[in-house]
Amino acid sequence: MSFRLVRAAAAVLLSTAALAACGSSGSGDQTAEGPTRTVKHAMGETKVPETPKRVVVLDTDKLDSMVSLGLSPVGAAQSDASQKWPKYLGSALDATKAVGTLQAPNMEAIAALKPDLILGSKFRQEQFYAKLSRIAPTVFTEKVGSTWKENFLLDAEALGKKAQAEKLLADYQARARSLNGSDAGTVSIIRFIPGTIRMYGPTSFSGIVVGDAGFARPEPQQLNGVADRRFAELSQENLSQADGDVLFYCAYGEQAAQAQASVTAGPLWKNLKAVENGTAHNVDDEIWMTGIGVTAAGKILDDLEKYAKP
Repeated sequence: MSFRLVRAAAAVLLSTAALAACGSSGSGDQTAEGPTRTVKHAMGETKVPETPKRVVVLDTDKLDSMVSLGLSPVGAAQSDASQKWPKYLGSALDATKAVGTLQAPNMEAIAALKPDLILGSKFRQEQFYAKLSRIAPTVFTEKVGSTWKENFLLDAEALGKKAQAEKLLADYQARARSLNGSDAGTVSIIRFIPGTIRMYGPTSFSGIVVGDAGFARPEPQQLNGVADRRFAELSQENLSQADGDVLFYCAYGEQAAQAQASVTAGPLWKNLKAVENGTAHNVDDEIWMTGIGVTAAGKILDDLEKYAKP
């Protein structure tokens, strides 16, 4: 055989191997190697490894899920390109690589990490599911925030840690009940984000945790009669709706932190009952808003126990 023919045959073999590495099933989806489990999720069913070793996560709640279960992802999407990993999760994410943002995951960066499982959210990344599935088995939760407990259990099932997750949730629920906030008055939750202020309702992540601990909410923050009871925008003119017996507030990003400083220095804020009584507390946005997991929930309970427990 001539050298030219040998070189052509080698090229064909390399091309075939590359195609095999990109996907092995008839649908083009990447299949797990070795023993697998089938997981039902927001996009259908996926066969995942019995014990995933290299996991990429594409939403902030999944960072909390993995660290809560004693694991660390090899890669994770960020809220924005300048985001740092949440401080409350400690050193568990020190080796985690950034793979784009929540709204625009970087496929090349994800593939380069050679994951054996990808965890994401239909709410944020539905349009990327087909591409992600060609890189590695991919499991999506449906929503974000309001279904945080169900999401944690699904993520844990995909990770082969569902029994551990059920125990962590049960422990959280027991501790929340023990705070017995029903006699403590109302708890207000306010967040400054760029361009606006939000008050958080009963189906938001932090609102669910406060409710699990038995604390009542100010009437305006119950968001009765609206379809989405997670949050509502709050103008400075209506700042009285931020009031409560205890007020927790936080800011998302530097721009919002500057707005928070301006508003909290003004007379409308200073006239709030919680501010006058010294029961308004500036808390960590990463915990109260973007954590969305059992570890963050436990830290919200810490704040409730410290500042609001009867």
